[in-house]
This record gives sequence, C-alpha cells and structure tokens, in this order.
Amino acid sequence: MIIKAFLFDLDGVLTDTSELHFLAWKRLAEEEGILFTREDNEALRGVSRRESLNLLLKGRQVSEEQAREMMERKNSYYVELVRQMTPANLLPGALEMIEEIRRLGLKQAIVSSSKNAWLVLERLQIGEFFDAVIDGNSSARSKPYPDLFLLAAQAVGVNPGNCLVVEDAQAGVEAAHAAGMKALGLGPRERVGAAELVFPSLESHSANEVITFFEGL
Repeated sequence: MIIKAFLFDLDGVLTDTSELHFLAWKRLAEEEGILFTREDNEALRGVSRRESLNLLLKGRQVSEEQAREMMERKNSYYVELVRQMTPANLLPGALEMIEEIRRLGLKQAIVSSSKNAWLVLERLQIGEFFDAVIDGNSSARSKPYPDLFLLAAQAVGVNPGNCLVVEDAQAGVEAAHAAGMKALGLGPRERVGAAELVFPSLESHSANEVITFFEGL
C-alpha cells in the first residue's frame, strides 16, 4: 500500500475529548435520573450524537422533540468544557506526527463524527495542518458507515486505497475498511478491532514508521 493521505479521527486520537464527552453526558443523565457510568461511556466511542443518546436512554422512549432538546443540552455542556481547552490538550506524539506528515508532503484530513471538530481544532491551534475537515455537520451517514471517509478522500483528491485511517474506535476501523482503506488503531486491540496496525498511542512513533509498515502489505 502506498500512503498518500492520513485521515485522522479527532477525539481520542489527537486529543482526548472523551473525558469531556463523558462529563457532559453524565450531567445530562443525572438530570434525567439515569445511571451513566464510565463503562457505559465506552459504548459511545465513535458513534453519532443521536445514537449516543439512544444508548444513554437504555430503552427509555422519548419524542423526537425531547431527543433534540437533550442533544442540544448535552452539546452545550460539552462546548462549555471545550472552550477551556488549549494546545496543552494535544495527546503525546500528535503534534510531532502531523508536523512530520506535512514535511513529507502528504495530505491529511480530520474525519470526526463530532459537530464541534472546528472548535476543538481552533482551541488546539492545529487547523492549519489539515487539507480538509469532514465532521458531524455533514449530511453523510456517520461511522461505522464509510461515507465520512469517502468524503475526506474526495476532498483531499486521493484514491481511497491510498488513504490510511487513524482511529481509536472499532466503529471507525469498520468504516475505514468499508471505504476500502486500511487502519492504524490507537489503544487496546479489543477496542480497535481489526486495525492492521495497533499502537497504544502516537507517542514515540513516526509517520515514516507507519508508512514503512503499510508499504509491506
């Protein structure tokens, strides 16, 4: 495989907003009288806001109007927390990786189910590194469907088969494979599913190391 573009998930890959999502969902759950644990939160990784709400409700039926209000409430709590982020919230190895990819002249894009991706990039001060940002504001189906990754490949002008996805969730890895792409998974193997290469994090790893591995496949 010849890598011509890196497509990065945002949450849990370049920065850890998962804790902020957890705190926001937990606040909503408490207001609604629902028990919501860190274990429950793991199931929300990489899925859309609407599906996350369905999982949090645990079968409780609500109207579409109530669902919209809950999602807006959760989002307002999350945005409050995001506005406190700084470049110090980049995960170890993340800045070094995207700087190296730029030096190598390869394309890179953000592919996130979040509707707040631009706000997070702004707070982290890394938006300039990316040739495209495909996020939850798109009308495309979210992960595990391949739509967002295919949109990103089109946006950066690279064939899907030459795009490498960097993900921390099984839903994202499944979406990558459905798009005809290979995946670098970050985190425990049981969480990133069938990613072709798995690292605990980006720390102490280089883009050249990743490129060399995938060239051998």
